[in-house]
Formats: sequence, structure tokens, C-alpha cells
Amino acid sequence: MKLYYSPGACSMSPHIVLAESGVPAELVKVSLQSHKLEDGSDYYAVNSKGAVPALRLDDGSLLTEGPVIVQYIADKAPASKLVPAHGTLERYRVQEWLNFITSELHKSLGILFDKSITDDYRAAVKAKVAKRFAWIAREMGDKPYLTGDTFTVADAYLFTMLTWRDWLKLDIGPLEAYFERVKARPKVAEVLKAEGRHH
Repeated sequence: MKLYYSPGACSMSPHIVLAESGVPAELVKVSLQSHKLEDGSDYYAVNSKGAVPALRLDDGSLLTEGPVIVQYIADKAPASKLVPAHGTLERYRVQEWLNFITSELHKSLGILFDKSITDDYRAAVKAKVAKRFAWIAREMGDKPYLTGDTFTVADAYLFTMLTWRDWLKLDIGPLEAYFERVKARPKVAEVLKAEGRHH
């Protein structure tokens, strides 16, 4: 398999899942500025959406959308417990989190990368995101991870969103301890180093 990624982008989430699961895949770097691969070829020819991540499967087909890709990878390594078993309520809980992160956090944070938005709009988006962070922290309570004692694909995704805090000048407030806990995982630290985001 091949994971198309851009350092520090949302593709860090499946990169972490690959590392944590031990599933082998080749990493292919994409420039999100030029939409080109390192060999100069056009990324749109790989993924017509032009976005990362994308996962080229062994049969040649392409899978896109981060929350789907991480489940696919995790299912290749059930022993890693990165996603609960099919048909269990626990799995739907992880999917519930993936859906929340993609729609309520990722989309809002993505807007903040747009240099053309007004300061007022930026402040409003940040206030909304701060409320989401506080809600997540309340939901988690004393649990080390989103759904309990086990690190899942949802944690890989949330952590990736939190790594944007420096770029976007975000206060992650009540999720600070959670962020440090995930960052301390050896495989996560490896990925941060590989993507040049380990400061």
C-alpha cells in the first residue's frame, strides 16, 4: 500500500495509525502548494480531489477521506485494538468520534488556514473550537483516551488536529494533558519526528 501524505497535514492521522498498527505501507510525500509529488508528477492524477490523505491499496484502487482510511488500516491489524470489532457498539462509538472530529473540528480548523478571512470571523471560529475542546475534555473525564483506556484511530485524528495549535495560535486548554499523553507514545513520537513536527 501507499499512503500519500503531506508533513503536518491531516494525513498525519493515518501515518500514526500505520506506525501504531505495524501495517506496512510506502509513504509518498505530496506538496499541497503545487499538488505535485517529489518526482514532479501531478497529484491530481492520483487523487482528483487534490487532498491528502489518499491510500493506494494493493489491488490498485484508491481510498480517500482520513476517517475511512484509518479504519481500513486498523482493520488490517485487529490485534492492535486501534478500532473495535465490527458490529460492536464500541466500534460505533469510535466512528461517532471520527465523525465529530471531521465535521466539528477539522472543518472549522481548516477555515483558519485561509488567510483571506476577517479577524472577526477568525475570532468567532476560534471561540467555537474552544467550546468543542472543552466539551471533549468533559466527555473524556478521567479516561486517558477518547473511548477509555485504549488508544484508537479517533485519538490519532484528534491528536493530529491538536498539533495545529502552533500554526493557528490555538489554546487547547483542557486538552493539554491529553495532548502530552498521546505525544509521549513512542510510535507517535516517531511520526512527529518523521514529519518534522517534534518540537
